[in-house]
Amino acid sequence: MRHVRRGGSYLRVADPAWEDPLSGDYARDRGGRWNPPGSFGVIYLNATVPVARAQVRDKLGARGIQPEDLEADQGPTLVRTTVPETEYVDAVTDAGLATLGLPETYPLDEDGVPVAHEVCQPIGQRAWDAGEDGIACRSAAESAPAGSEELAYFARRSLQADAVEDFADWYW
Repeated sequence: MRHVRRGGSYLRVADPAWEDPLSGDYARDRGGRWNPPGSFGVIYLNATVPVARAQVRDKLGARGIQPEDLEADQGPTLVRTTVPETEYVDAVTDAGLATLGLPETYPLDEDGVPVAHEVCQPIGQRAWDAGEDGIACRSAAESAPAGSEELAYFARRSLQADAVEDFADWYW
């Protein structure tokens, strides 16, 4: 696996009801793009506010809801955190994607269809088993700006919240 150096400020879109928004337990139990259900904890993070907004639009849109349909106190919070600066598995560059067996067009396949979680999960499992700290990846949010990144931070070490912002304060 190739690596890229990442770290510093990242953002977590969280349900305001979550007791610990920086826990990897939810993704461990249900699975996510880079981890199969019942496997290991991952904290899915966004590199920028525009990526976080895209995540919200995509998740709500899948349920037929728009952000403006939400009451100000019902939308997701934004949790700012600082991740350790280190080497993360590279799912950002063309060369990194090639070593993982993913197309250069990732997060889409060669036909323009989103690469399925089932394709990415074995890659995440291999990275976890190899002791990696996480995967830096191109954003899979459909409405994310070109070149956007996310970080699948493997919950080997806990993260702390630097700040928590209510939906009305960060989204608009």
